[in-house]
Amino acid sequence: MSRLVAPAKLTVSLAITGVRPDGFHELEAEMVTLDLADELVFGQPGQGLRVEAAPGSRAEGLAAGGTNLITRALAAVGREASVHVTKRIPLGAGLGGGSADAAAVLRWAGCADLDVAAELGADVPFCVVGGRARVEGIGERVTPLPFEEASFCLCLPPFGVETARVYAAWDEQPGHDGPNALSAAALAVEPRLAQWRDALGDLSGRTPVLAGSGSTWFVAGGGAGQPWLEVRGERAALVEVTAVPAGWGGN
Repeated sequence: MSRLVAPAKLTVSLAITGVRPDGFHELEAEMVTLDLADELVFGQPGQGLRVEAAPGSRAEGLAAGGTNLITRALAAVGREASVHVTKRIPLGAGLGGGSADAAAVLRWAGCADLDVAAELGADVPFCVVGGRARVEGIGERVTPLPFEEASFCLCLPPFGVETARVYAAWDEQPGHDGPNALSAAALAVEPRLAQWRDALGDLSGRTPVLAGSGSTWFVAGGGAGQPWLEVRGERAALVEVTAVPAGWGGN
């Protein structure tokens, strides 16, 4: 039996530099690994995938069939195992939870091939490398950067955002305003994001940045001083995290 952690990724900055004929978006991004992580326990084949959803992870309905990234990653490396995953990274949060889990499978199988990782998803190659890196192409080109200590406050709204819908909205009206090129598109897809952005900005006195395609907003530095924000009777968790180097949590 093997236990691995699957740390979240934070997209600190994101630009879209073009769209390929096959519809994939060319990116230039800086990503860092966070100490917020799922946990995967690998056992003998035959018991399938079991998901334990931590509060707020929205993972109760996580697909356990062939579309699940854990199952796909096992198939990609030709391995079988029972997997018990404890989900702490919220689904639809823009923090790469599914990609982190797939990368953990590749590490468990001893596969460091970023081409294999890229076939599973755009964020999987970075999650395999970890630490702090420049990410280009459709995610397959990962250039490690010197690690820098950093802390962030994450605002996790009580809903997720579908990545494909955000990219489709960007295709309809491309934009590159601010550190994340997807912010306007995400707001068009899910207008409720604006109220959580504004609430985090008011609390922190800093300008929030959208994590990936959302729904998470973040500001650099910690010190939120409270566990949640409340807007119109709904709560968003506030989670203080730190950047961690490549290899954090073991391989």
